[in-house]
Amino acid sequence: MLPKIKTTRGHRGFTLIELSVVLFVMALAFGAIGISLSSGNDATTIKSAARDMISALRYARGQALMLGDETTVAIDFAENTYQISTRDKIYHIPKKIHVTLVTAQSEFSGEGQANIRFFGDGSSTGGRVTLELDQWTWRININWLTGLIDLADA
Repeated sequence: MLPKIKTTRGHRGFTLIELSVVLFVMALAFGAIGISLSSGNDATTIKSAARDMISALRYARGQALMLGDETTVAIDFAENTYQISTRDKIYHIPKKIHVTLVTAQSEFSGEGQANIRFFGDGSSTGGRVTLELDQWTWRININWLTGLIDLADA
């Protein structure tokens, strides 16, 4: 007796309709992801700006401790910039972010600028920097006694 040979005719591949449906579903999924990412753009922008400013403030505090001398972070509200006294670089905050500062009155100048001063012992003038963009608000708190800096989502 001869063995029977099986032939399979069911493995022909996918139909054009099946491929079209899969591509359509993938296009919808990528579209939903795109919308999700674009709505988080402002939130990412403000959080990134807040983290950059925290890095600059912590750097200034570290410099004050290391050098044993005052180091300031000067904020220019008209230009939305800030600068550390020991560096020449000017850091830019996106124009659409509104910046406010609560600190010692003596640290404000009449030209739309204010300083946050860190002393050689680690203390500071203290205060709170608030960054606002639409419905997002981030607060950077600077403890006057210890000079420690933390970020809070308002």
